[in-house]
Amino acid sequence: MRPFSRACFVVACLAALAGPLQAAQIVALGASNTIGRGRGSTPDGVPPGQAYPAQLQALLRSQGCAVSVANAGVAGDTTRGMLVRLPRAVGKDTRVVILQPGGNDGRRGEGGDTAANVAEIERQLGARGITMITLDGLGRLAGAYRLADGQHFSAEGHAAFAAHLAPQVMRTGICRR
Repeated sequence: MRPFSRACFVVACLAALAGPLQAAQIVALGASNTIGRGRGSTPDGVPPGQAYPAQLQALLRSQGCAVSVANAGVAGDTTRGMLVRLPRAVGKDTRVVILQPGGNDGRRGEGGDTAANVAEIERQLGARGITMITLDGLGRLAGAYRLADGQHFSAEGHAAFAAHLAPQVMRTGICRR
């Protein structure tokens, strides 16, 4: 068993044992690498239960942090789409949003709008007192776990994303005991 495979198994077991908790709300807002899989010509990926939001929730809970991580990923979405979905995806109890902008803006000819859209998402979240963490550089974080379509990642890659994000989430103070 590869190291991340064992870690994924352990995280899944801990999640099953954790049961319902009074939880602080984290929303993972993004595209296919948030929801777990693509669509159309790039359908590779993992089920949402193995995507980084579920793995992050299990990892944080295993460290004593009572959180709920909602997966608001939509395959093929752009930062403009995320901006439009923001009011529906981010509820009143949300304290942290993890934004994974992805590469769809460039593929859809909207690359010039990415920075402005991300800035507006951050502005709107800040106005509501919500901390934003950006998840980018996925290839740098988990390039060894890239799937055959070249755009998506295995469960081990998603475990690497969760491991990268956990300390950043902890630093927000959401896990105060």
